[in-house]
Amino acid sequence: MEDRITELEIKLALQDDLLDTLNSIVATQQQQIDRLQLDLRALANHVRNMESPGEPGRSKPEDEVPPHY
Repeated sequence: MEDRITELEIKLALQDDLLDTLNSIVATQQQQIDRLQLDLRALANHVRNMESPGEPGRSKPEDEVPPHY
């Protein structure tokens, strides 16, 4: 009976260690996801700004004079 309890205690300790490791991995992945979301928003804003028609100081490619004129 004593051996079974000791074995269960060992398994519980290993599971606790595994749970801590998995929690750490999930937290790291969440930080990476948060950074990627910020980067994606910044990129989307950049693309949106590039596509905005009629912005002062920005010329559209079709309005530009070719270099040979």
